[in-house]
Amino acid sequence: MPEHIPIAYPLPNPPAPGAATEVVPGVYWLRMALPFELDHINLWLLEDGDAWTLVDTGLGNEATRAVWEVAFASIKKPIRRVIVTHYHPDHAGNAGWLCERFGTELWITRGEYLTVHAARHGAAGYSTEAQIALFRANGLPEAQGAALLARGNLYRELVPDFPFSHRRLLDGDRIPIGGKGWRVMVGYGHAPEHASLYCEELELLIAGDMLLPRISTNVAVRPVDPQSNPLKMFLDSIARYRELPAQLLTLPSHGLPFRGAHARIGQLEAHHEERLAALLGACAAAPRSAADVLEVLFRRKLDTNQIFFAMGEAIAHLHCLYYDGRLARTLGRDGVARFAPS
Repeated sequence: MPEHIPIAYPLPNPPAPGAATEVVPGVYWLRMALPFELDHINLWLLEDGDAWTLVDTGLGNEATRAVWEVAFASIKKPIRRVIVTHYHPDHAGNAGWLCERFGTELWITRGEYLTVHAARHGAAGYSTEAQIALFRANGLPEAQGAALLARGNLYRELVPDFPFSHRRLLDGDRIPIGGKGWRVMVGYGHAPEHASLYCEELELLIAGDMLLPRISTNVAVRPVDPQSNPLKMFLDSIARYRELPAQLLTLPSHGLPFRGAHARIGQLEAHHEERLAALLGACAAAPRSAADVLEVLFRRKLDTNQIFFAMGEAIAHLHCLYYDGRLARTLGRDGVARFAPS
């Protein structure tokens, strides 16, 4: 069975800052630092004749742009096309800067393109105030909400500009790059319309954040869609990768390139089912809000930044159980949603 192909890391040594490491002929790996617990992002350069196609861009800050300047000296050819997998700032942050520098187009799904602009301007539910209101409606204490509110709009700081036009990516599109075809695979749950890229000729998947080798992708309910079920959307999306060859090489945005994608999908499915079972047990003891179950899901003390991601993920797991009919949801007099066995 494909799941029996074990996870393996054929390229154990990440490239130095500003250096490009060839993964397979015509595909190169860059790595940029992040000032978070998740301390890096992988970017990908695809040879495209006398130029490059770039996949993802790093944070839009001076530190990352300084590393890009080093990279420009080594990669030599210009960037013809900038592809952004999704709206998160470590992926989209330098898209405007790079597109302007090289006079090139941005390629991105429509959902991700519009979400960048909404997040930069705090519009359509992508504001800190809307986020805190959602978290408070799911039990977050006032003091923790105030701490998150004090952070302000960090997104705009990390994505300081963004193009006002784009080439729209759709699921199933085939992009010709360097004489090879790359198929767009749109996934859901982590971001509105996350684009991964699969090259059949190379048996290579640029997975973005949809399939990471060692950590579980953040899957969160957001205020733009407060009654959503993103965990089901995410699990359905990664299950599609089982259609691809079991031996393919996966290039993730975080961690090392790896083989054994089918086995990793199985691990992630088992991980989330175990978390769902733990939540069922906790809610059986007493009705619980998302804030009440943070320690069940994460089992460690969370700082302010981690709480932002953890609350969205806790709501997502409770919603998955609710829509599956395994939990019922009630709204208390305090306006907080709580869940108990149905």
